[in-house]
Amino acid sequence: MSNLDNLDKIVSLSKARGFIFQSSEIYGGLSAVYDYGPLGVELKKNIRDQWWKEMTQRHDNIVGVDAAIFMHPKVWEASGHVGGFNDPMIDDKQSKKRYRADMIIEQYIAKLEKDGKEDQAKELQEQLDTAGSRKSLTEDLYDIIMENEIRAPESGAFDWTEVRQFNLMFKTQFGATSSEEDGVYLRPETAQGIFVNYKNVLDTARVQVPFGIAQTGKAFRNEVVARQFVFRMREFEQMEMQYFVKPGTDQDSYEEWLQKRLAWHKSIGIREENLRTAPHPDDKLAHYARAAADIQYKYPIGWQEVEGIHNRTDFDLTQHQEFSGKKLDYYDQKNQERYTPYVIETSIGLDRCTLMVLCDAYREEEVDGDERVVLKMDPRLAPVQVGVFPLIKKPELQEVAHKIDKDLREEFTVQYDESGSIGKRYRRLDEAGTPFCITVDFDTIEKDDKVTIRYRDDMSQVRIPIEKVADVVRDGMKGWSPS
Repeated sequence: MSNLDNLDKIVSLSKARGFIFQSSEIYGGLSAVYDYGPLGVELKKNIRDQWWKEMTQRHDNIVGVDAAIFMHPKVWEASGHVGGFNDPMIDDKQSKKRYRADMIIEQYIAKLEKDGKEDQAKELQEQLDTAGSRKSLTEDLYDIIMENEIRAPESGAFDWTEVRQFNLMFKTQFGATSSEEDGVYLRPETAQGIFVNYKNVLDTARVQVPFGIAQTGKAFRNEVVARQFVFRMREFEQMEMQYFVKPGTDQDSYEEWLQKRLAWHKSIGIREENLRTAPHPDDKLAHYARAAADIQYKYPIGWQEVEGIHNRTDFDLTQHQEFSGKKLDYYDQKNQERYTPYVIETSIGLDRCTLMVLCDAYREEEVDGDERVVLKMDPRLAPVQVGVFPLIKKPELQEVAHKIDKDLREEFTVQYDESGSIGKRYRRLDEAGTPFCITVDFDTIEKDDKVTIRYRDDMSQVRIPIEKVADVVRDGMKGWSPS
């Protein structure tokens, strides 16, 4: 058995089985934008549902909102996105391609290390780290590129523009008679929709600090360097929860949520050895953060962030209070004190989480001399949970199979399949991650009123009474563990 060692295998499987497609593919596609197909949309929905259940159903002090994508432009001034949500960009004049200047330098450092020039690479890394903490970032990055004669990755040319800051937000016009002053942004994150609704939730949901607000939804970033399939996209979906706490309790709450979120990833079947936490060093923290850590997954492209946990202090509410002129503090009636809550944020990319589930579930196995590709994912997440087959296309078998299919659809996602050999049908659903397959044969209608249930993970088969099918599937879903 082998696990995934190449992201291209997931890209190929996603296209072949209908998980994920390139957006507008018939027109040549749109870079870093993807569509979810019949299996992908079910998988994504199931992951979202598990997250929502974990956050809101299992916590009596977390409620949900669904904020609009369009927000007042001042929201993004208050949050710092208008002034500071930038990447340092540089253009190759020969190829007309645009790159992030810091990534060009990082690639050059990696090449130096590969060539055995560790001392030179270390010195250059120190220069890059120093540049990242200075206000003259663009000038410093340009100087590093020029002094080291770093060439463009694709053209090989040494013919660069100046480095300048490029804002990552998409801007558009608002209203039928819009002007430049009427510009609004597609939100680059969902968190601000929570912060601007903090007071509304506080006044209507009968919550008291500590409490949380959860939200899922689309966000948009005009990433210049967008690659690695759905890991980094220009249109993506986030699942975020902002937890409002009393100052002084924030660090304990931060540590608690970091462990809770790590446990959730394991609870949806992600193997423990492929997960780790990576705290941000103090000199790398965002200006508003007191503490931050990434939950990282070992993708085929290396250890990468799938979720971030942040202690955002009172930065967001204080900023929105200042820019809006509305009071956003909290009055604690029990202790008769007033304060601005601190915020502990949990922020996970749903697309990255979907990619993580696909990568972690992927297996290649040899079965009787043939290769089997199978997705061994948590049955709760599987886009098709049960396959129902008549052994062959005979009306008497089809009738029973259709009845089982109809009965199971009340509770599970089911796929009826009567095309091809039984072995090929098993293989198709193995690649879809389907944990249980039910086969109706002639013994079912002539002898015992039983069907064969075949288990995805070990391919074992058991005869069970027709009336017990739903119970057996239900028990199999509850008792599953990753292997």
